[in-house]
Amino acid sequence: MATHVAFQTGIDPATAPGAVLARCDFFVAVFFALSAFVLWRRYRGGMNTWEYYLKRLARILPAYVCLCAVVLLCTGAPAGKALATLTLTQIYLPNSLLPGLTHAWSLSVEMAFYLVLPLFVALLGRWRPRWRVLGILVLAGVGLAWAWVPLPDLSRAGVNTQLFPPSWLPWFAVGMLAAEAEAALRGPVLSRRWRWLWWLGAGAVAWVAGQEWFGPLGLEHPSPAEFTRRVLAGTLFAVLILVPYALGEPSRALESPLMRALGRWSYGIFLWHVAVLMVVFPVLGVPYFRARWTDFLLVGVVCAVVSVVLAATSYVVVESPVVARLREMPLRSSTGSRLTCVEPSGERQVKRPSSVRSSTP
Repeated sequence: MATHVAFQTGIDPATAPGAVLARCDFFVAVFFALSAFVLWRRYRGGMNTWEYYLKRLARILPAYVCLCAVVLLCTGAPAGKALATLTLTQIYLPNSLLPGLTHAWSLSVEMAFYLVLPLFVALLGRWRPRWRVLGILVLAGVGLAWAWVPLPDLSRAGVNTQLFPPSWLPWFAVGMLAAEAEAALRGPVLSRRWRWLWWLGAGAVAWVAGQEWFGPLGLEHPSPAEFTRRVLAGTLFAVLILVPYALGEPSRALESPLMRALGRWSYGIFLWHVAVLMVVFPVLGVPYFRARWTDFLLVGVVCAVVSVVLAATSYVVVESPVVARLREMPLRSSTGSRLTCVEPSGERQVKRPSSVRSSTP
């Protein structure tokens, strides 16, 4: 949100604070790494693929479809681009990042990761931990090589192949490796006393990556070398933000009621804030790109408040009911020998047919 507000209010990315704000887009790396951490620590030992896909779709699509319906009804779009946006395939088609929904490119990448995760589990899940780590590092290496693959130049046609999912494998690898380290260490090893140093390091990475000598500023298309440097910087940024929490002592701040509420609503905040920005500027009468810090603060605060309200509403009206409904559904396991039902409390209960002995694992 800070990156989008800074860009649209015209904060100069060549200044020190402007550089850090511009590279707050590295929190996309944190988003990818955190999702990979949560999913890999849960599923690396095996999964019911049908149940997994159903849960992912139920978690992602309902709120996203609501957002798309509102934005598309208000702005209009060709049928083909609207369909691509709804199916999260917009990054593969020419000029299909629509106003109010441009940030959904990252959700398109996230959905691709969801789709291939069962394949990663099948390939790496049965390996010994050290070989799993090696396999994850190979995946990260494939991601770093993607920018150098001699693909057809589709930029003139409006397709940016650097946005394709393989580019971001290093960011997902951060979370997968953190999950492996957590399992190996069997307990917190990093003190919360020093987390401010990790955050300071992340800020330094953002500042360095925001310099013109590091890579182009704004929306200029980077070269393969510049893009690789940016991905590596985002990888380090994700490590500095995620690792002290994944491998450290519990965070008292994140366990507060306010932060837990923002955590529940965070997906909706991500979804709605760009569309909210389209409305905030004309309502407040703030011109685009005027480069005033007062505009940045005013637009940022109003955008944050409205986005949180919409996100909380989305969670109560759309997201929570869908997830609760899913938890009440009996889901047949991959073996067919038992049914798994996730109760509203979140506890998993196993219901076995009467012919199955109680000693069945």
